Amino acid sequence: GGGRPSAMQAALLAASTAVTALLYSVYRQKARVARGLEGARRVRLDGDLQAVLLEAPGRCVPYAVIEGVVRSVKETLNSQFVEDCKGVVQRLTLQEHKMVWNRTTHLWNDYEKIIHQRTNTTLFDLVPAEEGTSGITVRVLKPLEAAELSLETVYEKFHPSVQSFTDVIGHYISGERPKGIQETEQMLKVGTALTGVGELVLDTATIKLQPPKQGMPYYLSTSDFDSLLHRQEASTRLWKTLTVLFGFATCAILFFILRKQYRHHRERRHLRQMQEEFRQAQERLLREVKAEGGETLKNACVVCLSNPKACVFLECGHVCSCHECYLVLPEPRKCPICRQSISRVVPLYNS
Repeated sequence: GGGRPSAMQAALLAASTAVTALLYSVYRQKARVARGLEGARRVRLDGDLQAVLLEAPGRCVPYAVIEGVVRSVKETLNSQFVEDCKGVVQRLTLQEHKMVWNRTTHLWNDYEKIIHQRTNTTLFDLVPAEEGTSGITVRVLKPLEAAELSLETVYEKFHPSVQSFTDVIGHYISGERPKGIQETEQMLKVGTALTGVGELVLDTATIKLQPPKQGMPYYLSTSDFDSLLHRQEASTRLWKTLTVLFGFATCAILFFILRKQYRHHRERRHLRQMQEEFRQAQERLLREVKAEGGETLKNACVVCLSNPKACVFLECGHVCSCHECYLVLPEPRKCPICRQSISRVVPLYNS
């Protein structure tokens, strides 16, 4: 290919570069989130919280960590399936389970699809976990926008499909076999210990926790803050490792292509050098023949221009080289005249 990379090599380099850039962008985002969590201000849900917000610029902590217990403001949400189960966020899900025939692998694969989902919320506060603490509360706004809204599954039931023989035949023909419907209820219960990470604002007499404005994620998690930070750092390390691996792969492909270009350039330079030496030898031989007043040796080897021709190349039949020059021809040996491959050589004897 004249030293140029092949279409497959170019496509592989482009794909590897694109994947590396994508992984790097995800890694940078994860690293930014991890740094933001490390720099988040941890505040205590006690009587000093209002004073802290009064001293803060704009009565706001842009990115704060606060821990408390869930308590409803007005009414609570009752579970539809479990008695005496109350919460502030309720999610009802109907999920279809079926088997789908894969025409490529010729296997039945599991397939899940949410056919209905409804989420109910009510206003709730975070209150101190310790009994007898002052009545300081934090109003949680827009909980459904939280990146890790931890809901507990309080009810789950699978309703299998009832199929007749005719239905089974139809399912095999269509390539889809229904397994059943799974009904699930998840809730954020009253009294759950919750870790909130977001913007903390003092609005008149109400302290509010809401999504931050700097583009940082909003968290409402049942895990403690250290566990949340550890998971984010582990995710950052994973994306960093993937980025480094694909970056090395991209560098290896690029090195291979550049090495191919360099070898082609070196071979071309060597060929030009040989052509120049051949031209100089021809000129030198012509000068010597003219100086001696004779004629150019018609039987001279076309390579060295000094020894007589002594080889017949087959299958092309050319007689153009001496035996010494034939031995130094590069593998696979080709005829210097027609460039055909030399299958065998017959010595030439002049009587």
